[in-house]
Amino acid sequence: MKLFFHFAYTNLSNTYLIGPEDNGDAIIIDPGVMDIKLLGIIEGHGYYIRNILLTHAHEGHAMGLKTLLRIYKADIYSGCDKIMGIPAKKIQHGDTLALDNFTVDVIGLPGHTGDSLSYKIKDMVFTGDALGAGTVGPTVHGYAHAMNINSLNERILSLDENLLIFPGHGPPSTVKAEALFNSYLSEDLSNH
Repeated sequence: MKLFFHFAYTNLSNTYLIGPEDNGDAIIIDPGVMDIKLLGIIEGHGYYIRNILLTHAHEGHAMGLKTLLRIYKADIYSGCDKIMGIPAKKIQHGDTLALDNFTVDVIGLPGHTGDSLSYKIKDMVFTGDALGAGTVGPTVHGYAHAMNINSLNERILSLDENLLIFPGHGPPSTVKAEALFNSYLSEDLSNH
């Protein structure tokens, strides 16, 4: 398995590409932008995008969908049944997907948005905007913030501490680093 990272300057978001060691079918996570550089990574490794995973429905993580779907015949998986008017396969917390020889565990992380999902693949977890290195995603009110913190504590910090965290924005982290140093995850929620 190979992991590739693409950073889009236009919306400051991360896109991830997961494929086999050699050419074949691949998964893309949060295609915020589909540009020549990302196409070069995909085609340069002989990959074909069969599956697209979205951590949430914000356009900054999905604006590359229309271009991707003009090039590849791919299934979209999301917490919503439509993304920017495009049909998607709705999934939820606890689902397990078998995609392109990869097992994908779906982890619901409501708070940043109601449809926020995280994807665990082998020793990696892709958290979208719910969790970043030393931070958590913005929310619309205190209740949503408390939901986000609770779901992160219950569903992410309970995972193996050595798992790598790949967020929608910013640098990667680990479960252990977030448990030790992310002050948001240890805050007192009684005031929310």
